[in-house]
Amino acid sequence: MEPQSSPMSSKIIRSIAQCRRKPRTHAYSSVVKPEDLPLAGVRVLEMGQLIAGPFAGQLLGQFGAEVIKVEPPKVGDPLRVWRELDVDGTSPWFRSIARNKKSVAIDLRKQEGRELVKRLAIKSDVLIENFKPGTLEKWSLGPDSLHPYNPSLIFTRVSGYGQTGPWAPRPGYASVCEAESGFRYINGFPDPETGGLSGPPVRPNISLGDSVAGLHAAFGTVLALLSRQRMRKRGQEGGTTVDVSILESMLNLMEGIVPEYDRKGKIRGPSGSSVTGIVPTNAYPCLPDPESPGVPTYIVIGANGDTIYNRLMNVVERPDLTGPAYQQNHHRVERQVEIENAISEWTRNHSAEEVLDAMTKAGVPVGRVVTVKDIVEGEQVQARGAIQDVWVDGNGDGRQEGWNLKMTGTFPVLEGVSPVPQWAGPELGRHTDEVLKSDLQLSDTEISNLRHEGIIG
Repeated sequence: MEPQSSPMSSKIIRSIAQCRRKPRTHAYSSVVKPEDLPLAGVRVLEMGQLIAGPFAGQLLGQFGAEVIKVEPPKVGDPLRVWRELDVDGTSPWFRSIARNKKSVAIDLRKQEGRELVKRLAIKSDVLIENFKPGTLEKWSLGPDSLHPYNPSLIFTRVSGYGQTGPWAPRPGYASVCEAESGFRYINGFPDPETGGLSGPPVRPNISLGDSVAGLHAAFGTVLALLSRQRMRKRGQEGGTTVDVSILESMLNLMEGIVPEYDRKGKIRGPSGSSVTGIVPTNAYPCLPDPESPGVPTYIVIGANGDTIYNRLMNVVERPDLTGPAYQQNHHRVERQVEIENAISEWTRNHSAEEVLDAMTKAGVPVGRVVTVKDIVEGEQVQARGAIQDVWVDGNGDGRQEGWNLKMTGTFPVLEGVSPVPQWAGPELGRHTDEVLKSDLQLSDTEISNLRHEGIIG
Protein backbone atom coordinates (compact mmCIF):
# COMPACT_ATOMS: atom_id res chain seq x y z
CA MET A 1 0.00 0.00 0.00
CA GLU A 2 1.37 3.40 -1.01
CA PRO A 3 2.05 5.86 1.85
CA GLN A 4 -0.45 8.68 2.06
CA SER A 5 0.84 12.20 1.46
CA SER A 6 0.29 14.70 4.24
CA PRO A 7 -1.55 17.95 3.44
CA MET A 8 1.73 19.83 3.92
CA SER A 9 3.73 17.54 1.60
CA SER A 10 0.99 17.77 -1.05
CA LYS A 11 1.16 21.55 -0.82
CA ILE A 12 4.94 21.47 -1.27
CA ILE A 13 4.66 19.15 -4.28
CA ARG A 14 2.06 21.42 -5.89
CA SER A 15 4.29 24.42 -5.24
CA ILE A 16 7.27 22.73 -6.87
CA ALA A 17 5.18 21.74 -9.89
CA GLN A 18 3.89 25.30 -10.28
CA CYS A 19 7.45 26.62 -10.14
CA ARG A 20 8.49 24.21 -12.87
CA ARG A 21 5.66 25.39 -15.09
CA LYS A 22 6.53 29.05 -14.71
CA PRO A 23 8.24 30.49 -17.78
CA ARG A 24 11.89 31.20 -17.14
CA THR A 25 13.09 34.74 -17.07
CA HIS A 26 15.17 35.88 -20.01
CA ALA A 27 18.47 34.03 -20.14
CA TYR A 28 20.35 37.31 -20.30
CA SER A 29 18.82 38.94 -17.25
CA SER A 30 22.04 38.28 -15.32
CA VAL A 31 24.86 38.61 -17.82
CA VAL A 32 28.22 37.17 -16.81
CA LYS A 33 31.34 39.33 -16.79
CA PRO A 34 33.64 39.05 -19.84
CA GLU A 35 36.29 37.35 -17.73
CA ASP A 36 33.77 34.64 -16.79
CA LEU A 37 32.79 33.69 -20.35
CA PRO A 38 33.54 30.07 -21.36
CA LEU A 39 36.58 30.93 -23.48
CA ALA A 40 37.85 33.90 -21.47
CA GLY A 41 41.63 33.87 -21.27
CA VAL A 42 42.02 31.99 -24.57
CA ARG A 43 43.99 33.94 -27.17
CA VAL A 44 43.31 33.10 -30.81
CA LEU A 45 45.53 34.29 -33.64
CA GLU A 46 43.36 34.29 -36.75
CA MET A 47 45.31 34.18 -39.99
CA GLY A 48 42.45 33.04 -42.20
CA GLN A 49 40.65 35.08 -44.83
CA LEU A 50 37.19 35.15 -46.39
CA ILE A 51 34.77 32.77 -44.70
CA ALA A 52 35.73 29.39 -43.21
CA GLY A 53 38.59 30.39 -40.88
CA PRO A 54 37.11 33.77 -39.94
CA PHE A 55 33.72 32.19 -39.16
CA ALA A 56 35.45 29.84 -36.72
CA GLY A 57 37.14 32.88 -35.18
CA GLN A 58 33.80 34.66 -34.93
CA LEU A 59 32.27 31.76 -33.01
CA LEU A 60 35.18 31.55 -30.59
CA GLY A 61 35.19 35.31 -30.05
CA GLN A 62 31.48 35.34 -29.24
CA PHE A 63 32.13 33.19 -26.20
CA GLY A 64 35.00 35.14 -24.75
CA ALA A 65 38.17 34.28 -26.67
CA GLU A 66 40.48 37.18 -27.53
CA VAL A 67 40.73 36.98 -31.32
CA ILE A 68 43.59 38.83 -33.01
CA LYS A 69 42.97 38.94 -36.75
CA VAL A 70 46.06 39.35 -38.93
CA GLU A 71 45.33 41.13 -42.22
CA PRO A 72 47.54 42.41 -45.04
CA PRO A 73 48.10 46.19 -44.83
CA LYS A 74 46.16 48.52 -47.17
CA VAL A 75 43.80 45.82 -48.54
CA GLY A 76 42.90 43.63 -45.55
CA ASP A 77 40.72 40.55 -45.73
CA PRO A 78 39.12 40.40 -49.21
CA LEU A 79 35.73 40.00 -47.50
CA ARG A 80 35.95 43.68 -46.55
CA VAL A 81 34.79 44.54 -50.07
CA TRP A 82 32.58 41.57 -50.96
CA ARG A 83 28.96 42.00 -52.02
CA GLU A 84 27.14 45.08 -50.72
CA LEU A 85 29.30 47.97 -49.49
CA ASP A 86 28.36 50.46 -46.80
CA VAL A 87 28.84 54.23 -46.91
CA ASP A 88 32.46 53.83 -45.85
CA GLY A 89 33.21 51.28 -48.57
CA THR A 90 33.27 48.30 -46.17
CA SER A 91 31.05 45.25 -46.52
CA PRO A 92 28.40 44.93 -43.77
CA TRP A 93 29.06 41.19 -44.02
CA PHE A 94 32.64 41.78 -42.89
CA ARG A 95 31.41 43.88 -39.97
CA SER A 96 29.45 40.83 -38.84
CA ILE A 97 31.98 38.05 -39.35
CA ALA A 98 34.81 40.12 -37.83
CA ARG A 99 32.81 41.06 -34.72
CA ASN A 100 34.67 41.05 -31.41
CA LYS A 101 38.04 40.75 -33.19
CA LYS A 102 41.13 42.93 -33.06
CA SER A 103 42.50 43.86 -36.47
CA VAL A 104 46.28 43.89 -36.80
CA ALA A 105 47.73 44.79 -40.20
CA ILE A 106 50.97 42.87 -40.86
CA ASP A 107 52.56 42.05 -44.23
CA LEU A 108 53.26 38.31 -44.24
CA ARG A 109 55.13 38.62 -47.53
CA LYS A 110 58.00 40.21 -45.64
CA GLN A 111 60.32 38.36 -43.30
CA GLU A 112 59.96 41.03 -40.63
CA GLY A 113 56.18 40.67 -40.78
CA ARG A 114 56.36 36.90 -40.40
CA GLU A 115 58.66 37.38 -37.41
CA LEU A 116 56.05 39.59 -35.74
CA VAL A 117 53.37 36.96 -36.35
CA LYS A 118 55.66 34.28 -35.00
CA ARG A 119 56.09 36.26 -31.79
CA LEU A 120 52.32 36.69 -31.50
CA ALA A 121 51.77 32.96 -32.11
CA ILE A 122 54.24 32.08 -29.36
CA LYS A 123 52.01 34.01 -26.94
CA SER A 124 48.74 32.52 -28.26
CA ASP A 125 46.67 29.45 -27.43
CA VAL A 126 45.24 28.83 -30.88
CA LEU A 127 46.28 29.68 -34.43
CA ILE A 128 43.49 29.50 -37.03
CA GLU A 129 44.38 29.47 -40.72
CA ASN A 130 42.72 28.49 -43.97
CA PHE A 131 45.57 28.87 -46.43
CA LYS A 132 46.45 26.26 -49.01
CA PRO A 133 48.25 23.38 -47.23
CA GLY A 134 51.98 24.01 -47.02
CA THR A 135 51.71 27.80 -46.94
CA LEU A 136 52.47 28.15 -43.24
CA GLU A 137 55.38 25.75 -43.62
CA LYS A 138 56.76 27.86 -46.46
CA TRP A 139 56.64 30.86 -44.13
CA SER A 140 58.23 28.91 -41.25
CA LEU A 141 55.04 29.36 -39.25
CA GLY A 142 53.84 25.75 -39.19
CA PRO A 143 53.72 23.40 -36.20
CA ASP A 144 57.32 22.22 -36.61
CA SER A 145 58.54 25.82 -36.54
CA LEU A 146 56.37 27.12 -33.67
CA HIS A 147 55.95 24.17 -31.30
CA PRO A 148 59.56 24.37 -30.09
CA TYR A 149 58.71 27.86 -28.76
CA ASN A 150 55.09 27.18 -27.76
CA PRO A 151 54.50 23.43 -27.29
CA SER A 152 50.88 24.05 -26.24
CA LEU A 153 49.87 25.95 -29.37
CA ILE A 154 46.81 24.49 -31.10
CA PHE A 155 46.79 24.74 -34.89
CA THR A 156 43.29 24.82 -36.37
CA ARG A 157 43.78 24.35 -40.10
CA VAL A 158 40.93 24.61 -42.59
CA SER A 159 41.41 23.58 -46.22
CA GLY A 160 39.42 22.11 -49.05
CA TYR A 161 40.56 18.50 -48.70
CA GLY A 162 42.66 18.35 -45.52
CA GLN A 163 46.37 18.52 -44.82
CA THR A 164 47.10 15.02 -46.19
CA GLY A 165 46.09 12.84 -49.12
CA PRO A 166 46.60 13.22 -52.88
CA TRP A 167 44.16 16.15 -53.10
CA ALA A 168 45.71 18.17 -50.26
CA PRO A 169 47.60 20.53 -52.63
CA ARG A 170 44.45 21.39 -54.58
CA PRO A 171 42.78 24.74 -54.02
CA GLY A 172 39.46 23.85 -52.42
CA TYR A 173 36.66 26.39 -52.43
CA ALA A 174 33.34 25.61 -50.79
CA SER A 175 31.50 25.28 -54.10
CA VAL A 176 33.74 22.56 -55.52
CA CYS A 177 33.92 20.74 -52.17
CA GLU A 178 30.13 20.76 -51.96
CA ALA A 179 30.13 19.08 -55.36
CA GLU A 180 32.78 16.51 -54.43
CA SER A 181 30.97 15.65 -51.19
CA GLY A 182 27.86 14.58 -53.10
CA PHE A 183 25.86 17.41 -51.57
CA ARG A 184 25.21 19.14 -54.87
CA TYR A 185 24.02 15.94 -56.55
CA ILE A 186 21.13 15.47 -54.15
CA ASN A 187 19.99 19.10 -54.43
CA GLY A 188 17.91 19.83 -57.49
CA PHE A 189 14.98 18.36 -59.33
CA PRO A 190 15.01 14.72 -60.43
CA ASP A 191 14.78 13.43 -63.94
CA PRO A 192 11.60 11.29 -63.95
CA GLU A 193 13.28 8.57 -66.05
CA THR A 194 16.73 8.27 -64.49
CA GLY A 195 16.15 9.62 -60.97
CA GLY A 196 19.32 11.66 -61.44
CA LEU A 197 19.58 15.40 -61.87
CA SER A 198 17.34 17.13 -64.37
CA GLY A 199 19.60 20.00 -65.32
CA PRO A 200 22.29 21.53 -63.09
CA PRO A 201 22.13 21.08 -59.33
CA VAL A 202 20.56 23.81 -57.20
CA ARG A 203 23.05 25.41 -54.84
CA PRO A 204 22.09 27.22 -51.65
CA ASN A 205 22.64 30.93 -52.16
CA ILE A 206 25.31 31.00 -49.44
CA SER A 207 28.79 29.52 -49.11
CA LEU A 208 27.46 26.64 -47.06
CA GLY A 209 30.62 24.53 -47.16
CA ASP A 210 32.68 27.36 -45.70
CA SER A 211 30.28 27.96 -42.82
CA VAL A 212 29.95 24.25 -42.07
CA ALA A 213 33.74 23.92 -42.07
CA GLY A 214 33.94 26.94 -39.76
CA LEU A 215 31.55 25.23 -37.34
CA HIS A 216 33.70 22.11 -37.38
CA ALA A 217 36.82 24.22 -36.85
CA ALA A 218 35.34 25.98 -33.82
CA PHE A 219 34.09 22.68 -32.38
CA GLY A 220 37.45 21.02 -33.02
CA THR A 221 39.26 23.92 -31.38
CA VAL A 222 37.20 23.63 -28.21
CA LEU A 223 37.84 19.87 -28.15
CA ALA A 224 41.58 20.52 -28.52
CA LEU A 225 41.48 23.05 -25.68
CA LEU A 226 39.72 20.53 -23.43
CA SER A 227 42.25 17.87 -24.38
CA ARG A 228 45.13 20.24 -23.64
CA GLN A 229 43.66 21.02 -20.26
CA ARG A 230 43.50 17.31 -19.42
CA MET A 231 47.05 16.71 -20.66
CA ARG A 232 48.42 19.58 -18.60
CA LYS A 233 47.01 17.96 -15.48
CA ARG A 234 49.21 14.98 -16.32
CA GLY A 235 52.21 17.25 -16.82
CA GLN A 236 52.16 16.94 -20.62
CA GLU A 237 52.10 19.57 -23.35
CA GLY A 238 48.84 19.87 -25.22
CA GLY A 239 49.75 21.35 -28.58
CA THR A 240 47.94 19.60 -31.42
CA THR A 241 46.51 20.10 -34.89
CA VAL A 242 42.82 20.31 -35.75
CA ASP A 243 42.65 19.29 -39.42
CA VAL A 244 39.38 20.51 -40.94
CA SER A 245 38.43 19.65 -44.52
CA ILE A 246 35.52 21.38 -46.23
CA LEU A 247 34.88 18.15 -48.13
CA GLU A 248 34.71 16.11 -44.91
CA SER A 249 32.66 18.76 -43.13
CA MET A 250 30.04 18.45 -45.86
CA LEU A 251 30.22 14.65 -45.66
CA ASN A 252 29.27 15.00 -42.01
CA LEU A 253 25.91 16.42 -43.16
CA MET A 254 25.06 13.56 -45.47
CA GLU A 255 23.06 11.54 -42.92
CA GLY A 256 22.59 7.89 -43.96
CA ILE A 257 23.64 8.18 -47.59
CA VAL A 258 26.88 6.18 -47.26
CA PRO A 259 25.56 3.29 -45.13
CA GLU A 260 22.43 3.06 -47.31
CA TYR A 261 24.64 2.71 -50.36
CA ASP A 262 26.83 0.14 -48.61
CA ARG A 263 24.02 -2.12 -47.43
CA LYS A 264 21.37 -1.59 -50.10
CA GLY A 265 23.27 -0.29 -53.12
CA LYS A 266 21.04 2.77 -53.04
CA ILE A 267 22.36 5.92 -54.75
CA ARG A 268 20.26 8.76 -53.44
CA GLY A 269 19.33 11.31 -56.07
CA PRO A 270 17.77 14.77 -55.95
CA SER A 271 14.27 15.22 -54.57
CA GLY A 272 13.21 18.73 -55.49
CA SER A 273 11.58 20.48 -52.53
CA SER A 274 10.87 17.26 -50.62
CA VAL A 275 13.29 14.81 -49.00
CA THR A 276 13.86 11.22 -50.06
CA GLY A 277 12.10 8.58 -47.98
CA ILE A 278 10.13 10.88 -45.66
CA VAL A 279 6.47 11.70 -46.39
CA PRO A 280 4.98 14.21 -46.14
CA THR A 281 7.45 17.07 -45.84
CA ASN A 282 7.48 19.57 -48.66
CA ALA A 283 6.85 23.11 -49.83
CA TYR A 284 3.25 23.62 -50.92
CA PRO A 285 1.75 26.41 -53.05
CA CYS A 286 -0.67 28.91 -51.52
CA LEU A 287 -2.78 31.74 -52.84
CA PRO A 288 -0.56 34.70 -53.75
CA ASP A 289 -0.26 37.66 -51.41
CA PRO A 290 -2.75 40.36 -52.56
CA GLU A 291 0.06 42.93 -52.34
CA SER A 292 2.23 40.87 -54.71
CA PRO A 293 -0.19 38.86 -56.87
CA GLY A 294 2.49 37.87 -59.36
CA VAL A 295 4.85 36.35 -56.78
CA PRO A 296 4.34 32.65 -55.93
CA THR A 297 3.76 31.93 -52.26
CA TYR A 298 4.81 28.71 -50.57
CA ILE A 299 4.53 27.25 -47.12
CA VAL A 300 6.47 24.29 -45.73
CA ILE A 301 4.66 21.51 -43.88
CA GLY A 302 6.47 18.73 -42.06
CA ALA A 303 4.05 16.01 -40.98
CA ASN A 304 6.08 12.82 -41.12
CA GLY A 305 5.12 11.82 -37.57
CA ASP A 306 2.35 9.23 -37.65
CA THR A 307 -0.15 11.04 -35.41
CA ILE A 308 0.77 14.40 -36.91
CA TYR A 309 0.03 13.01 -40.37
CA ASN A 310 -3.46 12.01 -39.29
CA ARG A 311 -4.12 15.51 -37.97
CA LEU A 312 -2.85 17.01 -41.22
CA MET A 313 -5.20 14.88 -43.30
CA ASN A 314 -8.13 16.03 -41.22
CA VAL A 315 -7.17 19.67 -41.75
CA VAL A 316 -6.93 19.23 -45.54
CA GLU A 317 -10.26 17.39 -45.47
CA ARG A 318 -8.89 14.06 -46.65
CA PRO A 319 -9.49 11.58 -43.80
CA ASP A 320 -9.81 8.92 -46.52
CA LEU A 321 -6.00 9.04 -46.76
CA THR A 322 -5.58 7.74 -43.22
CA GLY A 323 -5.83 4.27 -41.72
CA PRO A 324 -3.62 1.16 -41.92
CA ALA A 325 -2.49 1.81 -45.50
CA TYR A 326 -1.07 5.22 -44.50
CA GLN A 327 -0.23 4.61 -40.86
CA GLN A 328 3.58 4.62 -40.90
CA ASN A 329 6.17 6.48 -42.91
CA HIS A 330 7.14 3.54 -45.13
CA HIS A 331 3.45 3.14 -46.08
CA ARG A 332 3.21 6.80 -47.01
CA VAL A 333 6.40 6.72 -49.08
CA GLU A 334 4.69 4.22 -51.39
CA ARG A 335 1.79 6.68 -51.82
CA GLN A 336 3.77 9.91 -51.89
CA VAL A 337 2.30 11.34 -55.11
CA GLU A 338 -1.28 10.80 -53.93
CA ILE A 339 -0.59 12.38 -50.54
CA GLU A 340 1.36 15.35 -51.89
CA ASN A 341 -1.31 16.12 -54.47
CA ALA A 342 -4.03 16.07 -51.81
CA ILE A 343 -2.15 18.53 -49.62
CA SER A 344 -1.35 20.84 -52.55
CA GLU A 345 -4.97 20.85 -53.72
CA TRP A 346 -5.98 22.20 -50.33
CA THR A 347 -3.14 24.71 -49.76
CA ARG A 348 -3.40 26.32 -53.21
CA ASN A 349 -6.94 27.38 -52.32
CA HIS A 350 -5.85 29.13 -49.11
CA SER A 351 -3.56 31.97 -48.23
CA ALA A 352 -0.30 31.31 -46.42
CA GLU A 353 -1.73 32.85 -43.26
CA GLU A 354 -4.81 30.64 -43.43
CA VAL A 355 -2.64 27.54 -43.82
CA LEU A 356 -0.38 28.69 -41.00
CA ASP A 357 -3.31 29.25 -38.64
CA ALA A 358 -5.06 25.97 -39.47
CA MET A 359 -1.92 23.88 -39.14
CA THR A 360 -0.81 25.57 -35.94
CA LYS A 361 -4.18 24.98 -34.32
CA ALA A 362 -4.00 21.32 -35.29
CA GLY A 363 -0.45 20.93 -33.97
CA VAL A 364 1.08 20.34 -37.40
CA PRO A 365 4.62 21.78 -37.93
CA VAL A 366 4.38 24.55 -40.50
CA GLY A 367 6.46 27.50 -41.61
CA ARG A 368 6.35 30.29 -44.14
CA VAL A 369 9.02 30.63 -46.83
CA VAL A 370 10.18 34.08 -45.82
CA THR A 371 12.59 36.79 -46.95
CA VAL A 372 15.23 38.48 -44.84
CA LYS A 373 12.79 41.36 -44.30
CA ASP A 374 10.35 38.94 -42.68
CA ILE A 375 13.15 37.52 -40.54
CA VAL A 376 14.26 40.89 -39.18
CA GLU A 377 10.65 41.86 -38.40
CA GLY A 378 9.65 38.43 -37.05
CA GLU A 379 8.25 38.25 -33.53
CA GLN A 380 10.10 35.06 -32.57
CA VAL A 381 13.43 36.41 -33.79
CA GLN A 382 12.90 39.66 -31.93
CA ALA A 383 11.76 37.96 -28.73
CA ARG A 384 14.88 35.78 -28.69
CA GLY A 385 17.30 38.58 -29.49
CA ALA A 386 18.40 36.67 -32.58
CA ILE A 387 19.04 39.93 -34.44
CA GLN A 388 21.05 42.61 -32.67
CA ASP A 389 21.96 46.23 -33.38
CA VAL A 390 25.73 46.72 -33.13
CA TRP A 391 27.43 50.11 -33.26
CA VAL A 392 29.91 50.82 -36.06
CA ASP A 393 32.37 53.63 -35.40
CA GLY A 394 32.56 54.74 -39.00
CA ASN A 395 36.18 55.05 -40.01
CA GLY A 396 37.28 55.33 -36.40
CA ASP A 397 38.92 58.74 -36.65
CA GLY A 398 35.91 60.97 -36.19
CA ARG A 399 35.49 61.95 -39.84
CA GLN A 400 32.62 59.52 -40.40
CA GLU A 401 29.60 59.46 -38.13
CA GLY A 402 28.85 56.01 -36.76
CA TRP A 403 25.71 53.94 -37.22
CA ASN A 404 23.93 50.85 -35.92
CA LEU A 405 24.22 47.67 -37.97
CA LYS A 406 21.87 44.72 -37.65
CA MET A 407 23.51 41.31 -37.46
CA THR A 408 22.75 37.91 -36.01
CA GLY A 409 23.25 37.55 -32.27
CA THR A 410 25.27 34.95 -30.37
CA PHE A 411 24.35 31.31 -30.95
CA PRO A 412 23.94 28.84 -29.39
CA VAL A 413 22.11 30.54 -26.55
CA LEU A 414 24.12 30.05 -23.37
CA GLU A 415 22.59 31.18 -20.13
CA GLY A 416 24.31 34.27 -18.81
CA VAL A 417 26.04 35.06 -22.12
CA SER A 418 24.83 38.26 -23.76
CA PRO A 419 23.54 37.89 -27.33
CA VAL A 420 24.98 41.29 -28.24
CA PRO A 421 28.36 41.31 -30.01
CA GLN A 422 30.86 43.52 -28.16
CA TRP A 423 31.80 45.46 -31.29
CA ALA A 424 31.43 45.25 -35.05
CA GLY A 425 34.26 44.24 -37.35
CA PRO A 426 36.88 46.98 -36.92
CA GLU A 427 38.69 49.20 -39.37
CA LEU A 428 41.76 47.64 -40.96
CA GLY A 429 44.68 47.79 -38.53
CA ARG A 430 42.59 49.40 -35.81
CA HIS A 431 44.40 47.42 -33.08
CA THR A 432 47.88 47.13 -34.60
CA ASP A 433 49.58 49.54 -32.21
CA GLU A 434 47.64 48.26 -29.20
CA VAL A 435 48.59 44.62 -29.79
CA LEU A 436 52.23 45.27 -30.67
CA LYS A 437 52.69 47.43 -27.60
CA SER A 438 50.85 45.29 -25.06
CA ASP A 439 51.77 41.83 -26.36
CA LEU A 440 55.20 42.33 -27.90
CA GLN A 441 56.29 45.35 -25.83
CA LEU A 442 57.33 47.33 -28.91
CA SER A 443 58.05 51.01 -28.44
CA ASP A 444 56.44 53.86 -30.36
CA THR A 445 59.67 54.32 -32.27
CA GLU A 446 59.82 50.66 -33.28
CA ILE A 447 56.21 50.73 -34.41
CA SER A 448 56.79 53.92 -36.36
CA ASN A 449 59.77 52.37 -38.13
CA LEU A 450 57.82 49.21 -38.98
CA ARG A 451 55.02 51.30 -40.44
CA HIS A 452 57.46 53.42 -42.43
CA GLU A 453 58.95 50.25 -43.95
CA GLY A 454 55.47 48.98 -44.89
CA ILE A 455 55.70 45.93 -42.63
CA ILE A 456 52.62 46.96 -40.64
CA GLY A 457 49.60 49.08 -41.50
